[in-house]
Amino acid sequence: MSRRESLLRAGLAVALSLAASGAAAAPADDPELARLSQRLTVLEASPDTAQVGTFERYRARQAIDAAREARSRDRPAAVRLADRRGETAEIVVRTQLAQRELDRLDRERSELLVEASRRDADRARAEAERLRVQAQIQAEEAERLRQAADQEAAASSRGPARRCRRQAGGQAARRARTRRRAGAQGSRAARGRAAAGDAQAEAEEEVSGPARALRASPTSRACARLVAFGAVVSDPKRSA
Repeated sequence: MSRRESLLRAGLAVALSLAASGAAAAPADDPELARLSQRLTVLEASPDTAQVGTFERYRARQAIDAAREARSRDRPAAVRLADRRGETAEIVVRTQLAQRELDRLDRERSELLVEASRRDADRARAEAERLRVQAQIQAEEAERLRQAADQEAAASSRGPARRCRRQAGGQAARRARTRRRAGAQGSRAARGRAAAGDAQAEAEEEVSGPARALRASPTSRACARLVAFGAVVSDPKRSA
C-alpha cells in the first residue's frame, strides 16, 4: 500500500467519524436521514466491513450531511441521492467482501489442488512400484517355468537313451550268458570226449594186452597158426 493511499484512508476515516458525530447531533424529526445514517453506522461498526468500501461510505456520508443542510425544496432530491449513495456503499462493501471470500476460496482451492496433485503423484508412484514388483514376479515365474520345461525336456530326451543303454546292456549280458553257457557246454563235451577216449584207450589196452602176450610166447604163436588153419578149413572160399 502506498503512502498516498494510507493518507487518503486516514482522511476518510476522520471524515466518517466527524460525519457520524454530526449524525448523532442531527435533528430527531428527520427519520429518513436517521435511517440512512444508521445503515452506514452498521457498515462501519462491523469488523468485516469496516475496511472495505471506504470511499463509497465517505460519499454516502457526505450526501447525508448535504441532505440535512439542504433547503426544504431541495431536500427530497438530496435524500434520494443520499439513499442511492448509501445503497451503492452497501453494494460495494458486499462485493468486496465477496471478492475477498472468492480470493480465500481460490487460495484454498489451489492448496487443495496442490495437495491432491501430491497425493495423485504418491498414488501413481505406489502404483508404478506395484506394477514393477508384479512384472518382476511374473518374469521370475516365467523363468522358473522355462527352466522346469527345459529340465523336463532334457529328462524326456535322456529317458529313451537310458532305455536304449539298458536294453543294449541287457542284450550284451544275455549274449555273455549265452557265450558262458556255450563255453560250459563245450567244456563238458570236451571232458566227455576226453573221458570217452580214455575209456576206449583202456578197452583197447585190455584187448591188445593179452594178444600181445600170446604173440610173444611160442605157445601163443602155435595157437595162432591153429586158429588160422581152422579158419581156412572152415572157409573154402578163402582157401581157394
